[in-house]
Amino acid sequence: MIKILAVIMLIGGAISLVMGVLGIFGSLALAISPWPLAILGFVFFIAGISMLKYRKDTDEVAVDNKKTE
Repeated sequence: MIKILAVIMLIGGAISLVMGVLGIFGSLALAISPWPLAILGFVFFIAGISMLKYRKDTDEVAVDNKKTE
């Protein structure tokens, strides 16, 4: 479950980061300000990458807990 959320955050962050950067440099006209879109895209992209790297999935944690019992 955690890895699914991380992948969604990674993809969503990448999309909004690209749209924000293109909006900042003027090659994409957006209805909203591109700066918040780029900043939130960067935050979600970094959060998704770090969750994929360092978090165990909930299924793996359940298996580890059963092994210790």
